[in-house]
Amino acid sequence: MRIGFVQNDPHFGQIQDNLDQVRELVGEQKIDLLVLPELFASGYLFRDCAELRLYAEHTGAGPVTRFLVELAKQTGGYIVGGFAELSGDHIYNAAALVNCRDVLKVYRKIHLFDREKLYFRAGEGPFWVEDLGICRLGLMICYDWYFPEAARTLALRGADLIAHPANLVLPHCPEAMKTRALENRVFTVTANRIGSDQRDFQTLSFIGRSVIYSPNGTLLASSSSDCATLQTVDITLTDARTKRVTGRNDLFADRNPEHYQI
Repeated sequence: MRIGFVQNDPHFGQIQDNLDQVRELVGEQKIDLLVLPELFASGYLFRDCAELRLYAEHTGAGPVTRFLVELAKQTGGYIVGGFAELSGDHIYNAAALVNCRDVLKVYRKIHLFDREKLYFRAGEGPFWVEDLGICRLGLMICYDWYFPEAARTLALRGADLIAHPANLVLPHCPEAMKTRALENRVFTVTANRIGSDQRDFQTLSFIGRSVIYSPNGTLLASSSSDCATLQTVDITLTDARTKRVTGRNDLFADRNPEHYQI
């Protein structure tokens, strides 16, 4: 199975230009699963709810989710990408899982970061895993990584691989994803952005450094802090389907949940 990430440099509010940048980065490559960053087409730093609403879209009915489906036709596989999802009166920081025909499922970010709490609604959960045939896939978004319960829940629900769109501004995540992969024996793909959102009320700079880790904590791919790029690796999914650590130890069988109660 070939998996990969796009690390792009979106300019706030310039959706078509940002989509074109991603399309050019991907080119003609065939990829079974490709992960794009959080809010990869709109930018991240919104002034308020009114401004966010200008860039939000109903799933499958706006330019970003339609583009993801077209990109899946281009790659021949599945795509995960972040967008602002409009649903009723609420807007969610969301990630769509799509194939070449349609949006299959949407994850709504459960743990909102900083100013996101001012204009996004938190996802209602629960964390879910989708069996794609080629893999069992779980999703989380950016700040979700800070909560080991998120990745553990996905792993306990059967995920082989965790797709992790992100807009990281703090430095810790790329190294910490090694632990998330290792403690759950899953593949992880963190797709981050680079560049800055420079607004008149605040500037945020993003750290790049997208990463792919294997279930044994091996770094399979990484990117710089300042380069827009596409990276892919070939993996063997059976590496995530055994939780055995030694001949006598199985990571999940050795759990003792009765001792973890608060």
